[in-house]
Amino acid sequence: MNNILEKERIILGIDPGTSIMGYGIIKAIGNKPELVVLGVIDLQKISDHFVKLKMIFDRTVSLIDEYKPDELAIEAPFFGKNVQSMLKLGRAQGTAIAAGLSRTIPIFEYAPRKIKLAITGEGNASKEQVAAILQRLLSLKEIPENLDATDGLAAAMCHFYQNKAFLGVKSVKGWKDFISKNPDKIK
Repeated sequence: MNNILEKERIILGIDPGTSIMGYGIIKAIGNKPELVVLGVIDLQKISDHFVKLKMIFDRTVSLIDEYKPDELAIEAPFFGKNVQSMLKLGRAQGTAIAAGLSRTIPIFEYAPRKIKLAITGEGNASKEQVAAILQRLLSLKEIPENLDATDGLAAAMCHFYQNKAFLGVKSVKGWKDFISKNPDKIK
């Protein structure tokens, strides 16, 4: 079991979108995650939806080839009232998944609520709350201007936390429980 916990893993997290796609990459050794990179792919100036999908695919493959992640965690589309928006978001997510599959990377999908719950202890947390917690957890110098970047990072961290549970690392029942078991993580 200890060999598994000490193995280095790189996790790419993606927050899919057709206007802005956020991503974050963490390196985890055992139960210690650290930030590798986070950012966004800005697609707002591209009017052709299919060109946007190609850009999502190409940039995701580029991130995979550059950082060599072991796993890809992606936020699942949420069900909204606008069917056209949902369809476009699903296509963007599918394109990012296809990019990961083209490089034979295992894909893990998480609901937005589950990601927020994993990071903040609250499933209805705001983007700002998620970003603030990630800033503290990963010692980010500053929160990025575009919070889609921290949403992508949150997907990676959610996956990291899910895997810790499977690897026998002590689990927590919420944010208060985490704080009580990890007082050294709070400044």
